[in-house]
Parts: sequence; structure tokens; C-alpha cells
Amino acid sequence: MSQTFTAAEVAKHKDEKEGFYVIIDGNVYDVTNFLDEHPGGAKILKRVAGRDASKQFWKYHGGNVLEKYGGKLKVGTVAETAKL
Repeated sequence: MSQTFTAAEVAKHKDEKEGFYVIIDGNVYDVTNFLDEHPGGAKILKRVAGRDASKQFWKYHGGNVLEKYGGKLKVGTVAETAKL
């Protein structure tokens, strides 16, 4: 089931207790159970957990990676915030 998160809610998911969430292009992914499978290692995912990792993600990955893994890891989207 897909949820809507605020950036602050995602920011809480950056440790073993709360799990590890990342934001990529406005979508929220739970990478907690993917840490050991990540070819680049768990350390890199833990480093970006709780925040927007879009820039880092696209630097090293193509769209096929989200096609392959995104469906099973996506837990929601980030709510739009007002821009002043």
C-alpha cells in the first residue's frame, strides 16, 4: 500500500530501529531489506537514508534499475510542500 510522507517523516527512517528509507524523484523507497543485496554495499544506502538521494542515484544508475527494483521497494511518495 502506497502512503504519502512528508520529508520530515522520511528523515526519521535512517537507522536500524526505524528502517532505511530514501527518496528518489519524489518517490519513497524502503531499502531496509535491500541493504545486503545492494551491489555498492549497505554503507552507501545508510549514508543517504532519510533524505533525497535522487542526485546520487542517477549519477550511478540508469532507469532500468528502478524498473527492476522500484516496484518491490516503493512505499509511497513525498507530499508536495509549499514553495515561497
